[in-house]
Amino acid sequence: MEPFAIKLIGFAAATCTTVAYAPQFIKVWKTRSARDISLGMFLVMVLGLALWLIYGLLSGDAPLVAANAITMVLAGGILFMKLKYG
Repeated sequence: MEPFAIKLIGFAAATCTTVAYAPQFIKVWKTRSARDISLGMFLVMVLGLALWLIYGLLSGDAPLVAANAITMVLAGGILFMKLKYG
């Protein structure tokens, strides 16, 4: 498979997994309620995203870096609101 096609698949996957967090982020932002969100899940998720981001930076993998940087902002925002709003 062509390297460009492989990168394209990576960016498509990155887009899907990143955009998946947007509805939850928006809902928590609008309602100011994070009561039904699992604190443990988001703590582990943000840690995992940070590790993937570091891995992507060290390996020079642009789709991995882009996806995990943006997703970490969204998941980190949800985690922050969970801690703030409960």
